[in-house]
Parts: sequence; structure tokens; C-alpha cells
Amino acid sequence: MLNLVLWLPIVGLLSIVSLRDDQSIRKAGLAISGLTLLLSWSLIASFDGSSPAIQLVEQRDWLPEMGLRYYIGVDGLSLPLLLLTTLISFVALLASNNIVERVKEYYCWFLLLQFSMMGVFIAQNWLLFYMFFEFTLIPIYFLIGIWGGKKRAQATTTIFLYTLTGSILMLLSIVALFIYSSVNSFDMDTLALQHVNWSPTLQIIIFTGFLIGFAVKVPAFPFHGWLNLAHVEAPTPLSMLLSGVLLKMGAYGLMRVSQLLPQAMEWFAYLLLILGFINIIYGAVLAWRQTDLKSMVAFSSISHMGFVLISISGLTAIGFTGATMQMVAHGIITGALFYMVGLIYHRTDNRNIDKFGGLVHKVPVYSSITILTLFASMGLPGLVGFIAEFHILMGVLESSGLAVVLASIGIIIGASYSLSAINKIFMGSANTKWNNLNDMNRYEIFAVAPLVLLMIGLGLFPQLALNLMNATMVQMALIF
Repeated sequence: MLNLVLWLPIVGLLSIVSLRDDQSIRKAGLAISGLTLLLSWSLIASFDGSSPAIQLVEQRDWLPEMGLRYYIGVDGLSLPLLLLTTLISFVALLASNNIVERVKEYYCWFLLLQFSMMGVFIAQNWLLFYMFFEFTLIPIYFLIGIWGGKKRAQATTTIFLYTLTGSILMLLSIVALFIYSSVNSFDMDTLALQHVNWSPTLQIIIFTGFLIGFAVKVPAFPFHGWLNLAHVEAPTPLSMLLSGVLLKMGAYGLMRVSQLLPQAMEWFAYLLLILGFINIIYGAVLAWRQTDLKSMVAFSSISHMGFVLISISGLTAIGFTGATMQMVAHGIITGALFYMVGLIYHRTDNRNIDKFGGLVHKVPVYSSITILTLFASMGLPGLVGFIAEFHILMGVLESSGLAVVLASIGIIIGASYSLSAINKIFMGSANTKWNNLNDMNRYEIFAVAPLVLLMIGLGLFPQLALNLMNATMVQMALIF
């Protein structure tokens, strides 16, 4: 079943190649992505949340003399992120109905990106993981380069150079693992048993390459320079994937490598804590200063991913749980936010926060959903963002009370820019310029509904997600 989930987008891509009219291409793309979504979520039924073991395993020898195997599987860390990927991908495809040029190419690159993102989260071989990790760059390059905004050439160059530089260092670290291990394998579980034979110095050197590669994706300060340009210039569906899924690959990689190089992870934990705080405050301040709504959401991602970093740095079960829950919550929330930003931009050709006002009187459905999503981003109790931040603060509290105070400052600044945006866009007297603005139609409500339902559902019933994660998080923390 896991094989089927992974390779369905490739099957869909090949079927789309033979189609000619745009309507058939759209239907085929949605059908394949929707089926992938249903099959991936059906994996919950066969997943044992009480076990930390890798489950639903598929293994094949590929290049055994080089230690490369086709080895995929899921645990309590990877399964929630796989489910998030298939959900955001499907909603992003629903949001792709405004793509009218070179539709066949768009859907092919999109499905290729979904395939590579899913591969990152389920690969259990480090070399296979690297191949999927790097392969995401190719469809991103074309999706921004062809369907992006006016500065798309600059955006694609920036993201490509940032990511490629970090990935080269990560590849060197992966090769070093192979050289210094006593086994002819890149399998994650096999190499994780080798760390007892590696000195702390060697672990730190190898970990450095991983850290830089993953920090670019998070993105952690000072490797965040690509994020705003890429998000602003990317088409709305790709912005949803960049923030909702792609950023999670870096944090996911850090959590995986923590099991591989535990002594190095302990050595770098304080640095991760500092970088996390810089992300939280710096990202929140940048978001607060923005007048472009899309830029505000993009910079807020830097701040929210900072919470993931400080949660990981605690090296505790509740910290790992908080980090994973924050990745899921942030993916749901920013996916919805970028979708809502895309809707208003398509209607008004405007993203300037100061140019709106009183939209709640003109587009009440759109206003209600966007305000609810911004509340979730603020961590309002009863919504998924609160559950994630609560776990993170509890985990950080085990390390330092001062750390909780600093994290709380970021939450306060985040609430400030969110409330300011709500006030400027939706409250007050209506701007007569938008008198003829249309509210969301049934199709648009249907597209964003799964994300809204999860925002509320996981906020009220967090155990639905936590039961998948807890056993794995406890097991991960035992190594420290």
C-alpha cells in the first residue's frame, strides 16, 4: 500500500502526458491526487500507534554494492507528515484552477513534486532520502520559473543556489557515514547502531554538514534569504506546498539525524535553541512590518519554524512531540492562509493590507475563514496551533524558564501582527472600491474545508494526532 501511495503521482503523470484538452488534464490530476490522499489516510487503520517501529515496510535491493536500497516505511514521525503532504497537495491542486497556460506541463511538474516530497518522509535509506530531497528542486524550479511572478527568474536562482549549497554539504556527510561505518549500508536503522563506534569529534563534523543542509530548508537564520522571494513569486498552489510541506523537510531531517549522531545533537542543542529564538523573534518582527499580506504569511513561517527548532533542542519526548505537532499545525494553517491570500489577490489584484478595510461586510464567508485561520496561527485555544505551542512551551520549560519567556515574546508579537491584519483588512468601514467583490463560491469553500476542519478538529481532539506520534517520540528521546 505504501508503494502504491508513493508511485500513484507518477502513474498520474504518465496518464496526463497522453491527454490533450485542459479539462481532462485537470480532472485526471485531481483524481490521482485525491486517490493518493484517500489511500495515504487509509494507512492509519493498519498503523500501530503504540509501536515505535518502522511499519508498512517495503524493501528492494537497488545498488547493494554501494549500500543503496529501495527501503521505505513509516513511523510516528513520518506518517503524520506523509498525511499532511497528501492533504496539502490535493488542496493545492484544487487551488490550481486559475492556471490557464501550459496546463499539462503544470500538472506533470506538480505531481512530480508531490512524489518527491512523499519520498523524503518515507525513505529509510539515507542515500534514497537524499535523492528525494534533492529531486524536489527540479519541479520547484520549473513551477516558479514558468508560472511565477515578475521576479521569478531571481526567485528560482536564489532558491536553487541556497538549497544546492546546503545539499552538497549534506551529501558529503552522508558519504562520510558510509566510509566510517563498519557496514556496507546507508539504511537509517542500520547506521543508527553505528554511532557508538564514532568519536564525538567525528559526529560533530558529520553533523555540521547535515545541519547546514537542513537549516536552509527550515529555514533557520541566517539561511532564510530565499524564503520571502520564493513565496511571493511562486503561484498560490506552490506557496501552499513550500510553506505547508517543504519547510518541514529540514526539521524532519534534523529529528532523523538526531538518532544517528546523538552526541553531536547534544553538542549542537544549545545552538539550535539560539537559532530557534532568533527565528521566532526575527521572523515575527519582519512579519509585523509587512504591508504585503503574502510576505506577512511567509515571514511568519520563519517565526513558527523557530518554535520547531527550540522544541527539538530540548531532546525530550514532549519536545519532539511538540515539534512534530507544530509542523503539522503550521502546514495546515499556512496552507489555508496562502490559499485565502491567493483568492483575494485573484479577485482584486492587490495584497496590500492597508488598501482593504471592512471586508467582513462585503465577503463574510471569506472573512470568517481567514480570521479563524489567523486565530489558529496566533495559537488561540480550541485550535490546532494552541496544542502545538502548548507542547513546545512545556518541553522548553524543562530546560529553562527564561526560554519560555523569550518564546512567549514571539507569541505576543505574532498575535500583534495577526490582529493588526484582521483589523486593517476586515474591520472598520467598508472600502467602496470593493463594493462589487464576490464572496467565496462553493468550489472554493470545498477546497479549503479540509484544512479548516482539521484546524478545529485537532484543536478539540488532539489525541487523534498525538496517538500516532507518542510511542515514536518516547523512543527517540531515550537515546539521549
